[in-house]
Amino acid sequence: MSGLQRNMIFGAVLTTAFVLAILGVVTPMLFEPKVPAKAGYAIAVQEDAGGSEAPAPPPDWGTVLKTADVSAGQAKTQVCQSCHIFAPSGANNIGPGLYGVLGRKPGTHPGFAYSSAMVAFGAKTPVWDYQHIYDFIAGPQKYIDGTKMTFIGMKDSQDRINIIAYLHTLGSNLPIPAPNPVAAAKPPAAAPASKDASPSNTAEPANTATAGK
Repeated sequence: MSGLQRNMIFGAVLTTAFVLAILGVVTPMLFEPKVPAKAGYAIAVQEDAGGSEAPAPPPDWGTVLKTADVSAGQAKTQVCQSCHIFAPSGANNIGPGLYGVLGRKPGTHPGFAYSSAMVAFGAKTPVWDYQHIYDFIAGPQKYIDGTKMTFIGMKDSQDRINIIAYLHTLGSNLPIPAPNPVAAAKPPAAAPASKDASPSNTAEPANTATAGK
């Protein structure tokens, strides 16, 4: 092998080494991943702007049932009719029949397989009275943890009162109590005012649609 050939081979090796070295430096620079300042996923969470509110006092059933809109309550039960039957037959559907539910002991309607949570609730609750149904349909899962009733709840307090007034017309044996003059005369709680603002009228509380599985 002549000296010229050796020089050409040596030059080719040097050139190859130089190219590989350049690629080893430049390639990572081109494809280097951007590392976030903080590890983990960025998840947008909507903050709760409102503070915690004191629970509204229970309705005075002797007063509100006499002025409730029964027709409006019946209309609101349309959302319940996919699971419940309101007919005098008392037939069950996905949920228990609701004819005569007011005054009935929870978890006892014949032929329906109740959840253990509802059976336990019925063991310590004599009847479905006005207040129990009012609280239950506001949020079934919150009121009875483990109930089969997965309905999210009817938040509006007047809608619930109207529904209960309608249920009272469906074979209920639960009497309407006498009005409570103390509860009826009790003024609504005033919202706290800031030091720089003048007091304002308190808005009617908006409570967070039937009885249960």
